[in-house]
Amino acid sequence: MKTLFEVKQLLKQYGAFIYTRDLDADMQLMQMEMEELHRLGLIERGEFQQAMLVLKREQRAAKMGERAND
Repeated sequence: MKTLFEVKQLLKQYGAFIYTRDLDADMQLMQMEMEELHRLGLIERGEFQQAMLVLKREQRAAKMGERAND
């Protein structure tokens, strides 16, 4: 799993469709959903870690983009 799209597809497999028109809020919700799936044992540790890395990378990139626009 290397992209935000792949994280979204994984969440869709478990019935979690996240779209709020706010990318930062979407990523926060995705993190919460991934943590819950992992806690319940529905996804493996490696899959969870990959998804969290993708989400953190995307959040960092979004913040850097905001700073560049200031």
